[in-house]
Amino acid sequence: MKNIINEDRFSILSDENKAFILAFDNEISKLGYSSNGSIGDGYCWGKYMIIYSKVGVKNKQVAARIYIRENSIILRLYLNKIDNHREYIENTRTFIKDVFIGEHGKCNHCHNDKGGICKFRKTYTLEDKYIEKCNGITFEFWEPNLEKLPDYISLLNEFYPLKKK
Repeated sequence: MKNIINEDRFSILSDENKAFILAFDNEISKLGYSSNGSIGDGYCWGKYMIIYSKVGVKNKQVAARIYIRENSIILRLYLNKIDNHREYIENTRTFIKDVFIGEHGKCNHCHNDKGGICKFRKTYTLEDKYIEKCNGITFEFWEPNLEKLPDYISLLNEFYPLKKK
């Protein structure tokens, strides 16, 4: 990964963002996830994208993506069954909790809502509040940094614990 992000095309990344990507890449690998050293097209999410999926399984479960944009990065985590992790989320640091309870990603019951049912809607309850989020833009951490990295990894470990052999 270090060789790739030092290519000219990634000159849009700050040294801090490059350091975060390298550290995140290292830490998520300890949980059994990898980008396979690949950075692809970002499509509508950014100029480039790094996708982290489970290693050694047929069904490539994606746990995280890093969207690389002009002068910034976004860490997006793919988290399910939020209600099963309520206690953890309600007691975590504010910048983590805010992604779950804040307005960003709020479901607006768009054209995908068919009679009250939407396959893209995530629903859960936190702090006694029923929350609906649009799965297309949920759990995004804007401008992630090395100081917050242990919290991101802890959150991933909560949702994707290592299986004991």
